[in-house]
Amino acid sequence: MSKQNTIDSLGTLVQLRGLDVDRLQADMTSQEATRTRYQNNLARMDALTASSGATGALPLALALNCGAYKQNVMAMADLHRTDLALHEANMAVSQRKLSEAWIKKELLGKVLDQQQQQLSREQERALRKREDDMATQSWMANRTA
Repeated sequence: MSKQNTIDSLGTLVQLRGLDVDRLQADMTSQEATRTRYQNNLARMDALTASSGATGALPLALALNCGAYKQNVMAMADLHRTDLALHEANMAVSQRKLSEAWIKKELLGKVLDQQQQQLSREQERALRKREDDMATQSWMANRTA
């Protein structure tokens, strides 16, 4: 396999890794938006619980109704907190995957740069050798003439 084919293949791999990184970054952005929604919902539920007021001063039926309302809102908030914790754990896994993909892309990019530099040096060396050979031939031709 020629050096240029190797470089072309590495370039394609770097592009694919870049696409993978972009996809994972978009996924992280989506997950961050979901986390923000969870946090906003929790803040609203806490506000609802706090704004419903004390139940002790209300008539019995109304106090029971208000108490049940608060209990349900608090239970829903607890479920949201649990879901948020699970979501944040998934986000941590996704962040690790993103970091790994980025590292792979960067490493392949460095290998690609090294291969391109090596090919460039080889091409320069071959060009100098041709020029030296032509100069030597020219000098020999002028010497015998």
